Amino acid sequence: MTTTVIETQLPLPLVARGKVRDIYDLGENLLMVTSDRLSAFDVVLPNPIPMKGIALTQISRFWFDRTRSWLPNHLIADDWDSIRGALNLESPDPYRDALSGRTMITVKAKPFPVECVVRGYLAGSLWAEYKAAGGPDQAATLHNIPLPAGLRNSERLPQPLFTPATKATTGHDENISFERMIEIVGQSHAEQLRDLSVRLYLEAAEYAATRGLIIADTKFEFGLYQDRIILIDEALTPDSSRYWDAESYEPGRSQPSFDKQYVRDYLEEIGWDKNPPAPTLPDEVVRVTSEKYCEAYRRITGRELQP
Repeated sequence: MTTTVIETQLPLPLVARGKVRDIYDLGENLLMVTSDRLSAFDVVLPNPIPMKGIALTQISRFWFDRTRSWLPNHLIADDWDSIRGALNLESPDPYRDALSGRTMITVKAKPFPVECVVRGYLAGSLWAEYKAAGGPDQAATLHNIPLPAGLRNSERLPQPLFTPATKATTGHDENISFERMIEIVGQSHAEQLRDLSVRLYLEAAEYAATRGLIIADTKFEFGLYQDRIILIDEALTPDSSRYWDAESYEPGRSQPSFDKQYVRDYLEEIGWDKNPPAPTLPDEVVRVTSEKYCEAYRRITGRELQP
């Protein structure tokens, strides 16, 4: 396993450094590096999670390849020869161990300033909103969408809900109505993004079911490139989606998921106040979290993740 986490500047202009991804300018294109950093409650933790960045990159690559025939995406290349050429490196390759498997060369798209969230199950914040609105004792309207009474925690919704959000540079994204989304991106783009998101979720959920997985909800990001809408950033990873094991699924309770919920639970148990600096994670928590990301890759793709 590698414990690499990209924290030093590559010999390229840095466009953005997020909680997990570092984006560099290649001129006509971008270099996107997915580190092993992990954030919880909007704070980056001091421990890197071995293999996390590789798992996220390769899961995204899997879904990009699977949906490319009808939905273009930002990926140009992710092989080492292409990355090495983009960096103008000479032998020996000083960045190969740090970048290989976790790096993509992508087009420069103009991102839409919204998160496209699709929810197939009543989980997480949606469950909390449902209860606050009177459910399950009575019907409730969430995001201008009516839901029947009697739904349970983690229950499958009558149909997937599209619940957009604004993209926050710090803190939590803010849920918005579809009408507000229209004001931000225009009606035509809003309708296209909604329809693409729901189709993508339904196709992914159908495939995931063949792998014994449930995709409870997910969020997508899209951009404009050469006047076309394309899928950008990550796609259907455990950081952007809630994956459940279908065999152990039981509505009426919270479900264990293949993501960083294990870390969140640990931080809740130790009573961290969720303000920086975050506590250092024990080795066992780091190990189990890494295993969960690797297991997610294996369950989704049917292959073992290679360092």
